Amino acid sequence: MPLRRTAPPPWAIDRRRLLGQRIAHHRRTAGLSQEDLGDLIGVERRTIQRYEAGSRDPRYTDLLLIAAALDVDLAELVRGEDPPAQASP
Repeated sequence: MPLRRTAPPPWAIDRRRLLGQRIAHHRRTAGLSQEDLGDLIGVERRTIQRYEAGSRDPRYTDLLLIAAALDVDLAELVRGEDPPAQASP
């Protein structure tokens, strides 16, 4: 896949990071590991890890599958409330 010619704007990177936090929040709420969620949608654990870290944009189909696996409306997953901040271990 060709690389993007320009870096995404900061607001897009922030939104990607927030999406990852929402995915992680709903996954934990559902009691699933990253590997469990990956198995449910047909991707590797590392892919889920990248989505949650905000280092990779999920494909639309993956977003649909994630929302279904977590029993969350797609709109809530993408534009929902920001999840509570995680406490540092």
